[in-house]
Amino acid sequence: MPTINENFLKLEKNYLFINIAKKVSAYTAANPDADIIRMGIGDVTQPIAGCVVEAMKKGADEMGVKETFKGYEDSGAGYDFLKKAVSDYYKSFGVDVCADEIRINDGAKSDCGNIVDIFGDDNAVLITDPAYPVYVDTNLMSGRKVIYADSNESNGFAAMPDESVHADLIYLCSPNNPTGSAYTKEQLKVWVDYALKNNAIIIYDAAYEAFITDEAIPRSIFAVEGARKCAIEMCSLSKTAGFTGMRCGYTVIPNELTVKASDGTEVSISQLWGRREGSKFNGVSYPVQCAAAAVFTEEGQKQTRENIRYYQENAKIIASALDELGIKYTGGKNSPYIWLKCPNGMGSWEFFDLLLEKANVVGTPGAGFGKNGEGWFRLTAFGDRERTKEAMERIKALKF
Repeated sequence: MPTINENFLKLEKNYLFINIAKKVSAYTAANPDADIIRMGIGDVTQPIAGCVVEAMKKGADEMGVKETFKGYEDSGAGYDFLKKAVSDYYKSFGVDVCADEIRINDGAKSDCGNIVDIFGDDNAVLITDPAYPVYVDTNLMSGRKVIYADSNESNGFAAMPDESVHADLIYLCSPNNPTGSAYTKEQLKVWVDYALKNNAIIIYDAAYEAFITDEAIPRSIFAVEGARKCAIEMCSLSKTAGFTGMRCGYTVIPNELTVKASDGTEVSISQLWGRREGSKFNGVSYPVQCAAAAVFTEEGQKQTRENIRYYQENAKIIASALDELGIKYTGGKNSPYIWLKCPNGMGSWEFFDLLLEKANVVGTPGAGFGKNGEGWFRLTAFGDRERTKEAMERIKALKF
């Protein structure tokens, strides 16, 4: 009989959003006439930009012609035309990333979870809490020691490093999921210096960079001096361009990022990751990569920015309602997430049940993101405009 990886038994039985779905399903089964407004999972609602759809159609048409048909992509890292488009995109906000440092993936979630394959299980992993559950779960699956840096109300949900604590791998997300907080360049420099001092590597999730409006907030960790020697950056088109159902993103590993093997040999992180991907990942389909490249064209940026502005306006509507109610929150300005303090001292799941039962609105309990999320709650701005307005009117009617 085969043995199992018993580290999986240490995880919550279900992923956070599965638990939420089960609760909502049970409620709707008992209340079939309930008009549920979903503001929980961060899924987009606006259609993909027209020029992006046309590029995908063209790519699909090319697959039906012998002269332009594409089979396996040789490198597994993505087509050159897309990597160049991503590189040029970085240049548009003043960051130099070479095309050969970019690997195309099927979304940031996959690479955030899979990157740990190339690191030893004896590494100490530092994760800010609250956190996107993928960071925690994928390390617990391998039995790694996880250390938490507290993000809380007192520090604006922007944890900073403790110099007395050693870490080998560090997870940062800015703008943050779930809290919506975002690090300034000066704050990120402190993290970079800490990583360099500890010979650590930062795994930086930049999935929400396109929502940044404040010029003091970097769009990439590579805008910070020293980051190329200690950071890996992951980004996704899911929220930027509505690719939640299309699946495409990218990971940047600087060519100079290295670690030492146990025998003292210097090893390239990019080479290790490429080797892992060569065995376990066959790449993103050609039509999807054609669509992704269209996102970075002048017209693609214009059209996708319209959708981003739509969600940003939703965030303003949510924030305005919370201001009326006198409820404290973070996020909403450089982020599509609003992280609110549950009123009247309620717990996260208690507030979830109240909103579901009294307002028929679904959000995400902060406790699902870690201990510092207890008593807090996440709402997403990715919904339909009129439904977002309706949800906030229902919440205001509760009169906390």
